[in-house]
Amino acid sequence: MPNFYCRFLTPEGKLVRDVVRASSAKECRTRLEAEGFCVLSVRKEYRLKRIYIGRRKFKAQDFILFNQELIALLKAGYPVLKSLELVERRIENPVLKEIVQKVAAEVRAGKSLSEAFANFGNHFSRVYIASLMAGEKSGNLPGSIARYIQYARVIDQTRTRIRSALLYPTLLVLFSLVLIGLLVGLVLPRFAAFYADFSAQLPRLTIWLMVVANFVRDKILWFLGAFFIILVAIIFLRRKSGFLFWWEHLKIKLPVAGYLIQDSAVALFSRTLGLLLEAGISLLPAVEVAAQAVPNRYLMRQLETVIDSLKNGQSLHESLARTEVFPQLALDMVRIGENSANLPGMLAEVADFYDERLRDKIQILVSLIEPFIIIFIGLIAAAMILSIYLPIFNIIRITR
Repeated sequence: MPNFYCRFLTPEGKLVRDVVRASSAKECRTRLEAEGFCVLSVRKEYRLKRIYIGRRKFKAQDFILFNQELIALLKAGYPVLKSLELVERRIENPVLKEIVQKVAAEVRAGKSLSEAFANFGNHFSRVYIASLMAGEKSGNLPGSIARYIQYARVIDQTRTRIRSALLYPTLLVLFSLVLIGLLVGLVLPRFAAFYADFSAQLPRLTIWLMVVANFVRDKILWFLGAFFIILVAIIFLRRKSGFLFWWEHLKIKLPVAGYLIQDSAVALFSRTLGLLLEAGISLLPAVEVAAQAVPNRYLMRQLETVIDSLKNGQSLHESLARTEVFPQLALDMVRIGENSANLPGMLAEVADFYDERLRDKIQILVSLIEPFIIIFIGLIAAAMILSIYLPIFNIIRITR
């Protein structure tokens, strides 16, 4: 549906310029006149189509801002369709703008807001769609969206902190690889030709490094070909659900990464389940959605078995204990929440505790990795310097 650039006068005589979506200029003019405006001009808005490379997506902050504006309009008494149309005009991200336009068209056709967003499930989590559904059923859509915004902010802040903690060691590793590549691939081969002119006896360290440098330089095309083949194989295998399940099960078995992944899954499952229960969704569908919010496929499948245990009459903490995903401390907190009739609040406590523990573990891991990387870079640099300068000392001794 195209946009139209409109100039019209309000009943108070104020000149307004705005962009309105309509199927035609005639429909746009008719709609504005029906609202009591005096239309001065309507012309179609032409924009160059943008080209997107890779997966089309938008940032979490853009989506949070969209929901904040939507809540403000809904609380002000605007209907859902009008609120979507007003918010859509302010959206800057082209992907999110296009999706909201399509959602507004679905709502205009008679669908509910949750049904309209459900058609774009690859862009939005099931948690958001379930929150919209709960808000529509309870008659408190702004409150349900507000709870989701708080949930999304916590998840986004946790991810940002983890990425920030891993940024410095990642840069150190990349820097060390670039340094080794320059020294081995460029510096040592040039010094080898210089030493050959003097027929000097080279130290073993220099000989070994020169052998490595020559090997890397001669086989660089093979290394690039192997890297390309491995990259293509990974892209192909990532489409296979069996390989993904095996790979993510393997990650759980790793000594350090397994604990981090498990703590992250416990925090995300607990926070999602608590949000849905607080929004008024019953336990069984809330557990189903919360399990699918866990990114690890192996843990997701383990948590999906909770539904069958609940159907057999077991309590939530007993069902979670059978999965062997939740630690004993988390199970005790869930049991206390069930006994005190405060399960959503206790699940939020579980999520906060394991989010904090996850950040602490990552911070400790990073603080341990950084010295090892620095020492490794120092040893490599020392080996390179010795391999270069030791032959120079030999040459000086020979010339004397």
